Amino acid sequence: MRWLALIVLLMSGLAWAGEAKPLAEDPVAEARLKHLAVELRCLVCQNQTLADSNAPLAEDLRRKVRDMIAKNMSDQEIIDFLVARYGDFVRYRPPLKATTALLWLGPFFLLVIGGTTLAVALRRRAKKLTDPALSDEDHCAVAQLLSEGAKRS
Repeated sequence: MRWLALIVLLMSGLAWAGEAKPLAEDPVAEARLKHLAVELRCLVCQNQTLADSNAPLAEDLRRKVRDMIAKNMSDQEIIDFLVARYGDFVRYRPPLKATTALLWLGPFFLLVIGGTTLAVALRRRAKKLTDPALSDEDHCAVAQLLSEGAKRS
């Protein structure tokens, strides 16, 4: 009976738990924040978007973006502000321009170099593995071995 009372007492605390409060009072502003946070890179984590990161700097940037949204800045104005402050690196998908060309074209160059290296290596290997020419003596020896094997079976 005591256990039942203890369980009921502990479970009653869960009844008082409220729902998580939204990060912004305006759901439209929160949706804009989520959209922008997916387009922006965490400056600390590098392989995570601002939405995915739990780093303190990412939290500060999300708060800054939320403040700019509250000031009725457009999405492009917010992105332009962050790019001016942190460079194209802050964008998760930076635009193609002279300073970011290596980011966009580098993987293709590496693929071409890797494919060329593989093709050259396979050709060299194929040349080494060509069948050697057999002399008449070798043909006679093979024929003799085959005939001896046929007699035994």
